[in-house]
Amino acid sequence: MKQQLESLRTAALDALQGVDGLQDLEALRVKFLGRKGELTEILRGLATLSAEERPAMGQLANEVKEALSDAIDGKKAVLDAAASAERARAEAVDMSLPGRRVPEGHLHVITQVTEEIVGIFKQLGFQVATGPDIETEYYNFDVLNTPADHPARDSHDTFFVKPGHVLRTHTSPVQMRVMEQVQPPVAVVAPGRVYRVDYDATHSPMFFQIEGLLVDEGVTFADLKGTLMHFIHRFFGPDIQVRFRPHFFPFTEPSAEVDILWTAKDRHTGETKSRWLEILGCGMVHPEVFRHANYDYEKYSGFAFGMGLDRIAMVRHGINNIHLMYENDLRFLNQF
Repeated sequence: MKQQLESLRTAALDALQGVDGLQDLEALRVKFLGRKGELTEILRGLATLSAEERPAMGQLANEVKEALSDAIDGKKAVLDAAASAERARAEAVDMSLPGRRVPEGHLHVITQVTEEIVGIFKQLGFQVATGPDIETEYYNFDVLNTPADHPARDSHDTFFVKPGHVLRTHTSPVQMRVMEQVQPPVAVVAPGRVYRVDYDATHSPMFFQIEGLLVDEGVTFADLKGTLMHFIHRFFGPDIQVRFRPHFFPFTEPSAEVDILWTAKDRHTGETKSRWLEILGCGMVHPEVFRHANYDYEKYSGFAFGMGLDRIAMVRHGINNIHLMYENDLRFLNQF
């Protein structure tokens, strides 16, 4: 048995010299030291030895096992180090190579339009106000003089988050939140996301609006017209034709819709055509709205207006589908 153990040690150490991979090393360990390996087979012969021979052979077997285990562990450390060095070489970054430039980004077309519009009104003394996207029915409808049976309060027009709370259908609630905190004079614009149950080429369930509010003593409809005419001529050009049409909104009285005479090429025929386009709604703030804000409607008057920023962007750039602005197609967005 002594000769078998010595021969095993010699054979294993010789075989270890030719191992150059972790998989081959594991195979060698299993062959010599595994549960069914050659050392185990030799040790089964201990039972045939005399009581005097067993201790010496057992000690020699342990020495052989330890020697082979140490040699295999040492070889594994060498192979691990070589593999790590190879990975490091493969993953090394050549600092002398030219870098990849990150493409320069730009503001989204709706953001561009929003900032331009807000800038025009800021020059007139308006400040920017914001409010939550999830509103109570009180702020979204009640304080804006919208009756309980109004169609806009039905689920086919409005997203209800839970009873009494909706995804705001306009940014007008911001005006009431401002009036609750500030006494006149007040001049604010409120840009932001709004939500309605609507979907087609010119409507999206989520879109952007900007509302405006001005309250002070002696504010008239002429002030409203002058302010909006100034904005339209600054944004669309000094030669654009404008008309005001009587309309109805629950929270303004009198109310109007504003159209511009827009000239553009027909995308099918290429013919240049002009047509009236509605771009915003406006009016004098209803006394009932002032009552909710605790404003003295005998002393103060004011006007409000609102427009869809998506629609303004579509008119400005000749975009025929609102969903193009939300699909994140860089071929579209990079045009702006």
